[in-house]
Amino acid sequence: MSLFGVELNFNNVVAIVAVVIPVLAFLWEFVVIRRKRLGYRFQMDVLASDSAHAPSAAVLSRLHDNGVTLNEPSFVLVRVENAGWRPIEAGDYLAPHNSETGIHVLFGHRRVVGMAVTELSHPALLPFFVNVTGDVAQETPGFGMGTQNGAGLIRLPRVTLNPGAHYKVLAVLERSSGIANSPFPEPKFQADLIGGEGPPLAWGRWFARLKPARTEAHTFASRPALVFIGLLAVAVLLQASLTLFWPTRPAPLDCVGGTLHLQGSTAFAPAVTDAAKEYARLCEAKGARFAAGNGSFQGSGEGIAALEKAGADAGISGTEGLGDRITFTDGPAAGSHPQVLPRPVAYSLFTLVVNKDAGVRTLTTAQIRGIYAKKITNWSEVGGNSVPIHLIDRHRGSGTRSALEERVLKGASVPEADVDDCAQLNHAEPGVCEVDSTDTLLDRAAAIPGALGYSEVSSVTSTELVKLRIDDMPPTLEGVEDGTYPYWQTEYAYTYGEPPADSIAAAFLRYLTDQGGKDILREYGNRPCSETEYPLVCTPT
Repeated sequence: MSLFGVELNFNNVVAIVAVVIPVLAFLWEFVVIRRKRLGYRFQMDVLASDSAHAPSAAVLSRLHDNGVTLNEPSFVLVRVENAGWRPIEAGDYLAPHNSETGIHVLFGHRRVVGMAVTELSHPALLPFFVNVTGDVAQETPGFGMGTQNGAGLIRLPRVTLNPGAHYKVLAVLERSSGIANSPFPEPKFQADLIGGEGPPLAWGRWFARLKPARTEAHTFASRPALVFIGLLAVAVLLQASLTLFWPTRPAPLDCVGGTLHLQGSTAFAPAVTDAAKEYARLCEAKGARFAAGNGSFQGSGEGIAALEKAGADAGISGTEGLGDRITFTDGPAAGSHPQVLPRPVAYSLFTLVVNKDAGVRTLTTAQIRGIYAKKITNWSEVGGNSVPIHLIDRHRGSGTRSALEERVLKGASVPEADVDDCAQLNHAEPGVCEVDSTDTLLDRAAAIPGALGYSEVSSVTSTELVKLRIDDMPPTLEGVEDGTYPYWQTEYAYTYGEPPADSIAAAFLRYLTDQGGKDILREYGNRPCSETEYPLVCTPT
């Protein structure tokens, strides 16, 4: 059997239903039910004398009103909100034109003793409830309390609510009738919105005015729309494979309290700092903190030395591990470090940067090696402007410098500094200076004509700098992975010994490598090791 040229087998029918149902749900929810919906929720309705309360809360059951003890006092918290996608205006409430009240909340067998607005989504809502004249504040005519047909009454004004706006009212009540200690009737929320413009179709406009959109306790969708959504879910489940019944879920974020100290690579610092701040934010309730802004990112080599010192000062030995400190390095740490343990985290992309006055955008590998061998000393020798070359290097022990020497210079070292401070360079002659951080290098390279330096790619933001192509290849992860771009390095996380599984260091490493932290690493242009073919090696395939 076919329909409009489509064979109607079981899968096709399910697919058609899966398309039709959301369309019907949309039309019902936003055309028939209209675009405005006044929602409410009773977020609390409890007796002050409820036995579930702690003994110390017994004072609540002895509340007074003008010296008279309240009879079975209770508390009600009601939330009113605009759950639609169009603003609710004062004229949308179905009420007499001369009445400033738009909503009535009734409490059977109870009397309203007092009430207060406890939360406003925006300060602009306050004048709907309170008029302030000088130092005197009075409730507006539409906001008040009383009785109606023997039931306690709260009157709420015609509040203008933008989509998503809300307010909350807390009321204190006491029993006014009925059998003592018997359950109170459910509160009644009475309000309607008029049809207004109505849907664009005539039948829809008639329907909307015949049956106005009454207030409902849910905020997501009306009950008919929920039925449509349920049918859609059934259709999707029928069409999907049985594996949908066993969904894979990301590993839960295990929050651990304590203060996390990070140090090491200045190139990798922005990415791991953002990840650490996000971890601390998510785990704030557990007491997680990140010690930021303490100058601990001073280079890969310095970070390893600081980690070893911290472990020794703490007296860590044997199988113990330091549970609050991690050092990040660009590449494996140089030298012998028997007490610290490495874990590959990601591989990072680096770039050579040149001051734009050099007039150069690309260099061959041979030209780069000639420059760092000081055989080429003026940019005019490689097709640029007649400007002396000034090499801005990192101190020895920098992972970014080591990666340049290893992967681009093929084991050759960068030249030693000619001056102690880059400010002492003679701009009329070639020279070499060293700095202690990526940020300082980028600042110096942007300020000195003819300067050449290197950095992690995402840190280069100055318009005075040009990211150089190497052999006509731009610095991209794709170039690294297909073997056409040479300047990259694996980033390692070092700990002093094996941190305890319940420590903040271990928890943060799990977050960084297997959970949300790797998304942050990716935002900074890094490739998380977990996404490589061999995560424990973490190199481009």
